Amino acid sequence: MPSRTFQNLNDEKKQRITAALLTEFSQHNLPDAEVARIIKQAKISRGAFYKYFTDLADAYLYLFTVVMAKIHAPITDRGDHLTAEDYYQMVAKFVDRVHTSPYYACIRRHFLTNEGVLPERQTAEPRNETEWAVMTLCHATINECLQDPARRGAALTRLKHTLEKILS
Repeated sequence: MPSRTFQNLNDEKKQRITAALLTEFSQHNLPDAEVARIIKQAKISRGAFYKYFTDLADAYLYLFTVVMAKIHAPITDRGDHLTAEDYYQMVAKFVDRVHTSPYYACIRRHFLTNEGVLPERQTAEPRNETEWAVMTLCHATINECLQDPARRGAALTRLKHTLEKILS
């Protein structure tokens, strides 16, 4: 995760660096990413980059955390009492709008490549087995829809029926 120095930057500079990271990790897989492109777009020095982040994986994990927080905001803002229909609707809306999201390419690259090359898996900690099952099903459905958009309807239908069984 980013250093305290990064955390203390002014918002404009933090946003500029975050935007440069989003561009880099949306256009390049983690193994192909380059600090040189990031620092050029962010208008910072190489030394500053390494003062803020340990390495590219650290910068990627920071960006991934930011992206996931923005994507999950509608879920976390709703509270603890979500129904099968609530989860289904959130996944369906996400899948429908993901292609127009500024995070689409980054998310797609994460599922297709970057998740497999990270030193540790990044997931939210579920509170119980039911939450784990729902989270796993929703993420698997999103992954399937990103990899094969033609199967979107079948994947969402399967998700809806399974959620109804689990949460009834």
